[in-house]
Amino acid sequence: MNLSDSQTAGDVPRRISAMEAVLNHLRGAIERGEYAVGDKLPSEAELCRRLEVSRPVLREALRALQTMGLTVSRTGKGTFVISDGAVADPTFGDYVASDLLEVRRHVEIPVAGYAAVRRTAEDLDQLTHLLERMEQETDTTAWVAMDSLFHLAIAQAARNPVFRRVIEEIRDALARQSAFLNELGGRREQSNREHRAIVEALVDRSEHDAVEAMAHHLARVETTLTTIVRPQHRTAPSTEDEDHA
Repeated sequence: MNLSDSQTAGDVPRRISAMEAVLNHLRGAIERGEYAVGDKLPSEAELCRRLEVSRPVLREALRALQTMGLTVSRTGKGTFVISDGAVADPTFGDYVASDLLEVRRHVEIPVAGYAAVRRTAEDLDQLTHLLERMEQETDTTAWVAMDSLFHLAIAQAARNPVFRRVIEEIRDALARQSAFLNELGGRREQSNREHRAIVEALVDRSEHDAVEAMAHHLARVETTLTTIVRPQHRTAPSTEDEDHA
């Protein structure tokens, strides 16, 4: 099966990655019952052959399936289906998404306000430099690493070491969530715009605007996550093929 042609399908509102195409295909097969709960997926080598993709692309898709609660990987045994529908609350590292979002709303929103009042010229230089690099970056892994640094820098600008420690504690989970949203939700450009709004509020020393910008950013994260994990609705084989595009 060749998935690459689907990336330019006219009905797709944005160009999707090879990983997303593979994920959509496997997720659809699981939700339709082609792979039932308890079934073992074909080996990585077999899936790569069938789908005509590289092993790194396939492994990213398999990780996303696990994050969505559809499969589990058992060392030495393979990948097994554990659900025929994505969970509403996926797990990123050690934390579920709802816990992360709850903490972020209660920490990062007020932190942005404190940062607007307490930030230094050096903080602004660091944030502006990060933002410019992120706006030019096209590699997801590199962008995600800078995304984590950006949120740490906001916490640093708030001049309270406890805030930074909290963000450091959830940093790995945030990075996993960020990669997930960027690969499957096309969030990068939108996130860059939201980050710029936060930085502009800090430049203006506007506590109100900083709080509003961070609240908007986190709301968009939650909306995108919900869109990704909600059930995929299919009505006919012809549209299924387009959905896998």
